[in-house]
Amino acid sequence: MLNAATHYQLDYSDLSLILALVRGGTLARAAALLRLDVSTVFRAVRRLEAALGQTLFEKSRAGYLPTSLSTHLAQQAERAEQALEAARIGVEQGGEVISGTVRLTCTDSVLQGLLLPALAQFMPAYPALTLELSTSNDFANLSRRDADIALRLTRTPPEHLVGRCLGAVTYQVCASAEYARQHAGQALADLAWIAPDDFLPDHPTLVWRREQLPGVRPSYRCNSMQSVTELVRVGLGVAALPDFLIRDGLQPLGPALAGHDTALWLLTRPDCRALRSVVTLFDELGQHVRGLRS
Repeated sequence: MLNAATHYQLDYSDLSLILALVRGGTLARAAALLRLDVSTVFRAVRRLEAALGQTLFEKSRAGYLPTSLSTHLAQQAERAEQALEAARIGVEQGGEVISGTVRLTCTDSVLQGLLLPALAQFMPAYPALTLELSTSNDFANLSRRDADIALRLTRTPPEHLVGRCLGAVTYQVCASAEYARQHAGQALADLAWIAPDDFLPDHPTLVWRREQLPGVRPSYRCNSMQSVTELVRVGLGVAALPDFLIRDGLQPLGPALAGHDTALWLLTRPDCRALRSVVTLFDELGQHVRGLRS
């Protein structure tokens, strides 16, 4: 039950204390983040809990475990931290600054092959913008509002999302240069195949192989296309790979798989179009990822 002590007015130093302890998990790590000694942090937490009349952390052998209240306050503290950083940068640069946190999702292969090179080109211009990156093959994370922007390989993006197509993506059967040399002249069906497992049962490369090489049983199955690519790169076999991953010594063994291409879509939720941070990142990604594809 709340008492009169909950009329205590939190200030930024209180939020900084909570945030440091949530991030650090122990008094020692929180003290290091705050550049204070451990006893000072301990007393500050005790005073704040007494002033609020509520427990902020559960003490255990593992450290200080945040309650739902301190977790909520830490989130508010992060927003305040970002706002202060944006204000500081705005003063230094003499203008308005794009700030905030944007949650971005894509597959691991798109992350490595396209997203990271694109981010490296423009993100230094947005020092007050924070990105939370996650890798997933699921559209539902946008629908559940777990993400604001997604880069997805699909021919049919969900109708409830909005976005733009950044171009077609083709696939080719590839091998490392050494594997190709060692197995020159062999039929594709006689090679060691590497393929995604059941996490993508309708992946274009699986559909193609079932049609063209129905008797092939992969020697290796992986739960991501990035892993498939790395196994090919070290010479363990062949695989059909998206064009943006065919580099660094990978050698195509034939033309693109006719009729089995897909498309790269940049997607967001309709409600996100009102957020300047999301719109800015969306436009920058559209420009730079398309540039990498051209």
